[in-house]
Amino acid sequence: MSSLTQSELQQLQDTARCIRGHIVRTISHAGVGHPGGSLSATDILTTLYFHVMNVDPKNPNMPERDRFVLSKGHGAVGLYSTLAERGFFPAEQLKSFGCIDSILQVHPDMHLLPGVEISTGALGQGISVAVGLAMAGKLDKAPWRVYCVVGDGESQEGQVWEAAESAAQFGLDNLTVILDNNGVQLMGKTDEVMRMEPQVDKWRAFNWNVIDVDGHDIAALAAAFDLAQTVKGKPTVLVARTVKGKGVSFMEGKSAWHGKSPDAEQLAQALQELGCEA
Repeated sequence: MSSLTQSELQQLQDTARCIRGHIVRTISHAGVGHPGGSLSATDILTTLYFHVMNVDPKNPNMPERDRFVLSKGHGAVGLYSTLAERGFFPAEQLKSFGCIDSILQVHPDMHLLPGVEISTGALGQGISVAVGLAMAGKLDKAPWRVYCVVGDGESQEGQVWEAAESAAQFGLDNLTVILDNNGVQLMGKTDEVMRMEPQVDKWRAFNWNVIDVDGHDIAALAAAFDLAQTVKGKPTVLVARTVKGKGVSFMEGKSAWHGKSPDAEQLAQALQELGCEA
């Protein structure tokens, strides 16, 4: 059962809608970006940043903060939109996304943007860094936790499974990985490019605590994160069943919207469907 009240759940759902609005506006304005995977991960990011994680936008480097790694770094606009809505920087600054002198590059840059723990984009490497952070936390007997979002297409990288094996070997129960299992990547459906199912069985075989969850059900996500914090002796993975391009009908489930910018007419339709202002 989720610890969320109905009022809290509604607020998180409203926040997720605002973040989705930021995503489509930002990518349309820039003419570049990855809407599909950013929209599929929005409810996950919303639940983490507005309910689960201990972070402070006014003090982004506080030692006791929880650490977050976006291993699927091409979903940067989703992370940026979440950080903006959380107050790490003004939402107006999203308009600078992709500009050469902007703190908001096409992939996250830890040297430019407060709140970004590690620069990502090379698939498979982010989860390895997350494992390293969790190991450091264990060695320091630190109270903070590490959260990492991995893509299902990204999971075709062998490095993901090397990291998974290491996390289990060292009993990193302070690490929670969220698999954005939307079933679609740049070249088509993941099961047609390189079949990754059964994901639940695979992670369990690597000795992880596995929670199969609807990645768009914020109450279920909150409950899953609560449960992960009680598990001892092994890391947890949330196999989050999501929809590529969630919330925008013409993007949902379409590989064409992995990395494509909506034009003005498409943006207007997307915002209308999301219930956001133009």
